[in-house]
Amino acid sequence: MDRGLAGRPRFLFTHFGMLRLQDYAIFNHLQQSGAPLRASTRLGEGLAAALWERAGHGHYRYKPANHHTLSFWVAEGAGFRRLRGRGYDPIHGESSLWVVPAGAPTAWEAAGKGRLLHFYIPKQVFEARVVETLDADPNLISLREEGLQRDPSLENIIRSIILPLSWEEPADRIAITEAGEMLTTYLAARCSERAPGALFIRGGLAPVVLRRVKEYVEANLERDLAIEDLAAVAGLSPYHFARTFKRSTGCGPYAYVLRRRTERAKRLLAAGKMSLPDVAQACGFGSQSHFSARFREITGLTPRQFGRCFHDR
Repeated sequence: MDRGLAGRPRFLFTHFGMLRLQDYAIFNHLQQSGAPLRASTRLGEGLAAALWERAGHGHYRYKPANHHTLSFWVAEGAGFRRLRGRGYDPIHGESSLWVVPAGAPTAWEAAGKGRLLHFYIPKQVFEARVVETLDADPNLISLREEGLQRDPSLENIIRSIILPLSWEEPADRIAITEAGEMLTTYLAARCSERAPGALFIRGGLAPVVLRRVKEYVEANLERDLAIEDLAAVAGLSPYHFARTFKRSTGCGPYAYVLRRRTERAKRLLAAGKMSLPDVAQACGFGSQSHFSARFREITGLTPRQFGRCFHDR
């Protein structure tokens, strides 16, 4: 499925369609603990939401999760509080929120009941929002843990869009997915903090870095290149690299590599010394049929027709 630049760009989101709700650590913990689940859904691009009923007395501890979590108290919840060493942070009841970054262990004290809406946000999704919202390298931006007594913007998204709609109704899916994107975009702007020396994206790649990337592409066209490979050559995160590369070249990494593969294929076809399957392999295409389809999209001719222009005379 994940074929890289030989077929389609291998970005970090390609596997999210296979995620189950049980793959989100906090969801799995609550489900195994027997907390009543009232509704759940995936919101596209890896986001997920779950509506829980919480009741009881005692202490609860979550292990570090593999995702960020936004908790929103739909109703009640004033009897819960976040434990911190010997102290605690209170939950202010209905409409209060809590943001927990991935990798942060948390402990809670419960006394009473409440209806709790969770949003599970993969780190890669949040990183993409950082690039889009802050124009920054996400490796140098982090989501901070924060408790909010009330945030009108987030509450409006949740109460006006997400909660009233039917989560499983196809006609409502677009609106719910858009609301999830609005929510993560707002979190990136509202609850992120930059590390010392955080680099914001202003222009393209430095000439020496761009030259190094181009040389790497030319030397490895037959390989299954991925955007992560090119970003590593540039010494940047994939998101930062994709943005700056496009600003430098006028096209994205996928389009650039496809164009360079096509140019190599033209030279090999013109030379007429290799079979079509061998040309496809030498140019990094997974199959002759895929090579033919991409070549025709770009040139308007099939590889065979292009070769005949040089040899059928």
